[in-house]
Amino acid sequence: MNATMHPLRRALFGIGVAAVLTAASGPAGATPTLEPTVASMAEYLNAGTVAAADGRTPTAIADTGSASGSSSGSAGSRSSDAIGEGPEMSSYLAAFAYGLVHPDAAPPGANRWDCKPSPQHPRPVVLLHGSWLNAYDTFSHLSPRLAEAGHCVFTLNFGKSGLLEAGGLGAVLPGRYGVGPMVESSRQVAAFIERVRAATGADQVDIVGHSQGGTIANHYLKFEGGQGKVGKLVTFGATHHGTSLLGLATLGRMINNAGIDIMGFYRPIIGVANVEQAVGSSFYTTLNAAGDTVPGLDYTVVGSRYDEVMNPLDLGFLRAGPGATVDNVTLQNGCEQDISDHLTMMYSPRATSIALRALDPEGSTALACTFNPWFFGGGGSL
Repeated sequence: MNATMHPLRRALFGIGVAAVLTAASGPAGATPTLEPTVASMAEYLNAGTVAAADGRTPTAIADTGSASGSSSGSAGSRSSDAIGEGPEMSSYLAAFAYGLVHPDAAPPGANRWDCKPSPQHPRPVVLLHGSWLNAYDTFSHLSPRLAEAGHCVFTLNFGKSGLLEAGGLGAVLPGRYGVGPMVESSRQVAAFIERVRAATGADQVDIVGHSQGGTIANHYLKFEGGQGKVGKLVTFGATHHGTSLLGLATLGRMINNAGIDIMGFYRPIIGVANVEQAVGSSFYTTLNAAGDTVPGLDYTVVGSRYDEVMNPLDLGFLRAGPGATVDNVTLQNGCEQDISDHLTMMYSPRATSIALRALDPEGSTALACTFNPWFFGGGGSL
């Protein structure tokens, strides 16, 4: 099944959704401008409430809660370690179901804090999940294979935020992380990597990021002191230049730039991190102002032609700047039977073999090539 739409159908679909959203938001002047703060979210929700039959009006309370784990401590977003290893999974759907019940589970092989890097693999590997995901349901297939290959593997759940903290409706479900402001998530990752370096004695780490995780890694490298602390960055379906969401994000940004705050309208629904990842956002203007890469890094960037989020592929690819190397890889090149989409590529044997080769070119085996179905993943096995 091809994840992309015919251009005409895609355009009509986008225009229809935009019209619905615009009508729902009312006149441009009546749409409140939302900022990614707890107080703004509370004001937005309160503005739409009506009095009950007894005269009382429900009120949203701007309560930020308390930070936990390796949080940056900033209001509205937290992070925590993934703890208690869950079972290895071959399918994203099965991993997602397990993650709903065990939202903070660690993927197998990860966060063994007594692991010491070997001379063959001197850099620990830090895994970064994407939006509305968690460490377990993203890496329950890849993590054990990295550990079996001799890597020390570490991961966390970042960008944990509630509905009233601009996390969006997705944050209501257990384990839907990566929804808070991305700058805060980047700082949480920076703090976690310092803990990994201290525990392992390693000067540098390697990073594998999926979706937003690749973008968070880039922000950490450019703005949170990561340059010189990372040897290799491997990304899958990363939102390096934003996502068009089959053209909807691009259309939404155009409407926003025309003076209708449609992005502000659906921020409470999809969360601040997803708004920041729309093509043309100020976040990306800042992120890529000095180029896509930083010196001293080897980048491996993997995209799938069936990715319904990162489409077209070029949005996820990088251009090498001075002192950096970039290998942009299309998953289907040489393996047409792999039809992994945005989520199931992390359950693709070929994607796993690409990650292993990128992290250890000398010790890795040949690239795998098997059928990996769209939506299900794992060769159809649940």
